[in-house]
Amino acid sequence: MAQFHFVEDYEKLVGDLIATHPIDEAMAIAVGGKYELIGQIELDMLKEAGLDDGMSVFDLGCGSGRLAFTIAKSGLDISYLGTDIVQALLDYARSKTPDSYRFICHRDLSIPAEDSSVDIACAFSVFTHLLHHETYIYLEEMRRVLKPNGRIVFSFLEFGPPGQWAVFEDTVLHQKRQTTPHLNTFIERNAIAAWASHLDLKVDRFIGGWEPVRNNVPLGQSVVVLRR
Repeated sequence: MAQFHFVEDYEKLVGDLIATHPIDEAMAIAVGGKYELIGQIELDMLKEAGLDDGMSVFDLGCGSGRLAFTIAKSGLDISYLGTDIVQALLDYARSKTPDSYRFICHRDLSIPAEDSSVDIACAFSVFTHLLHHETYIYLEEMRRVLKPNGRIVFSFLEFGPPGQWAVFEDTVLHQKRQTTPHLNTFIERNAIAAWASHLDLKVDRFIGGWEPVRNNVPLGQSVVVLRR
């Protein structure tokens, strides 16, 4: 099986972090920092999308378990499955969450779950680092595993918000220096609407990356909620 660009990028990034930082710090930096705060913001967004007791959640690119840890701490009774491409991240996530939570190292453009088995599928800070056709294939898979009326919640970068423009400027600077650490991809809302239409999904709402979510803190990336 061919190895995708993002596997090599993130194995190197995580390996370097583990080698140069204490493990908790490395695992927080690996998913963008502010481990508990951002995890809580993500959970708040899932709750707004309808997350409740008894539901099943699929977490694409779950990383070191920021969202999983927060869900577990909240006391919600859910069935959780998270996948990532870096085993070290999954090992850490498993150490922070209940034994009933499942974590799978999965490096293909697919989801290891049955058809119509998931209430909410989410991807935070994942499609921001993929090519558009890779994102679309994952969305096809999310559509497949969703139950009727299920939700897809994912974050994305767009050019409008000042904070996200800074990500683009930083990426340009790194490219000029030939030090780009990984791919940063921007997705415009009309592209998401087109993908949703082709996948027979409805756009419930967009949330701008600058909009405060919890304690006046924004996520930093925009978010869309899609409904089957």
